[in-house]
Formats: sequence, C-alpha cells, structure tokens
Amino acid sequence: MSPGAPAIRTLADLAAVAGVGDEALALLRPRHAPHEYLSALTAAGHYPDAVRLLAHALPRREGVWWAWATAKRAIGAEPGAPAAAVLDATERWIGQPSEEHRHAALAAAEAAGLDTPAGGAGMAAFLSGPSLAPPHIEQPVPPPEYGAAKAIAGTVLMSAVVTQPGQMVEKLHAALLQGLDVVDKIKLWPAMTALELAAPAATESDAPEAPPAKARKTRKKRTVE
Repeated sequence: MSPGAPAIRTLADLAAVAGVGDEALALLRPRHAPHEYLSALTAAGHYPDAVRLLAHALPRREGVWWAWATAKRAIGAEPGAPAAAVLDATERWIGQPSEEHRHAALAAAEAAGLDTPAGGAGMAAFLSGPSLAPPHIEQPVPPPEYGAAKAIAGTVLMSAVVTQPGQMVEKLHAALLQGLDVVDKIKLWPAMTALELAAPAATESDAPEAPPAKARKTRKKRTVE
C-alpha cells in the first residue's frame, strides 16, 4: 500500500476500495463475514460487484492466478498465438514473480491487446510489481493504488462476456467459486466454512408456468397385486 492510501480495516472499507455499487453496498450487514456478503451479492444478482470485491480481497499473486485461469478458460483450447504467448508469460510470472517475467508479461499483453482477457491477465501481473518504469530506469514509478486488483476484476468480467454473453451469470458464478477455492486454500478468511454461493433469486418470469387445467393428467392408482 502506498503512502496515504486508505487502510482496509473492515469489510465496508474493502467494498469501498473495490468500487461496489450503492445497491450492492446497501446489502452489507454488520454481521456479515466476507463470504456471507459475497453470497448476499450473488443472491441479489450483483455478480460484477462480487467479482470486484473478491479481486480486491485476494493477494496479488493469487488474484493474478484467478485472472489467468478465467482468461484461459474463456479463450478455449486453441488460443491464437498472441493470446497463448501472454498466457504463458503470465503463468511464468505466477510461478516465479521476477521482474524479468513481469515485464515480459506486459510486452506480451500489449501485443495481444489489453482489451482481451489474456491481455488483461498479463497487465494484472505487471501492475503487481513495484514500478511502472522500464527496467533501465532506476527511479521507481509506483503503479496506481489497487491497479492490479482493478485489472484482475476487469479480466474476470471480460472473460465472462467475450463469448456467449448470455451465459455471463453462470460464468461469473463459476469464476467466483474458483476464487473462493483460492481463499479457502490460503486460509484468507478463516471463518469461511463452505464454498457455496447463493444463486440469483428467481423472478416470476423465470418460474415455469403450470400447465393448463385441461392439459393436466391424473394418474391412476396402481394396484399392487
């Protein structure tokens, strides 16, 4: 955290730095543990806000892995050469977060396009370092506060709509479960006891209609001989 940055002490602080919307923020209760608030957000359909919250909660390296995993899944088994290159570069940084690998992830991300899921993952890796300056510049240029978290959230959200945008909710739900699996493995939230998230509340239009009365069939009772 850079000097003068707001300290994250409470769940409300985390929601604030994550940029959670007003409607989603209104769902936060003093009793909520982080995973309970995430569940409340998904139950109300605030999936993008849930993604932003989790992206800002995860440590940078684990968050970049989450972005990389969702981007890789969105791109599919046969990515183009630029996307494959940035995914490989990002994976190398995750495995060994050196400055060489971080700058290589940036170069690959710029070649693939920062408006692509793979490019977003590579940029998230780059923003996880101490400086935006080229390697030959000794004077550090600190990245934007929470810049890596913003890039992580953007990558996860982008990955959900780059193909089949009509399935965005299902994709974000799966991505959040994957992110919570990371939370569980690193014991980020000790109070979390389950990886389940509430599904969005069904609306009346979503509920299946009952068949017309004349179309209903009554079953005859079977006699057991």
